[in-house]
Amino acid sequence: MLEVQSGITLVLTVILFVVKAFALVDCVRRPPADFAVRQTLEKNAWLVILGLAVVAHLLLWSPLGLLNLVGTVAALVYLAQLRSPA
Repeated sequence: MLEVQSGITLVLTVILFVVKAFALVDCVRRPPADFAVRQTLEKNAWLVILGLAVVAHLLLWSPLGLLNLVGTVAALVYLAQLRSPA
């Protein structure tokens, strides 16, 4: 039973890391004008937030830690605001 739980935790951790990393890479590649059009935070603010989320995830490799949950929410908000159709 413990092996199954560890496996699920590992899969969840990797998936959440990929989501955060994808959001960060998307933010780096997106032109600053897109942020003004979507009326959201500036590109630099998103870069700091998402960069900290990725670093926190690497340092605290637990998907249910407070910082990782906050980083996951930030990445999902970024993706919802800037990757959704206009």
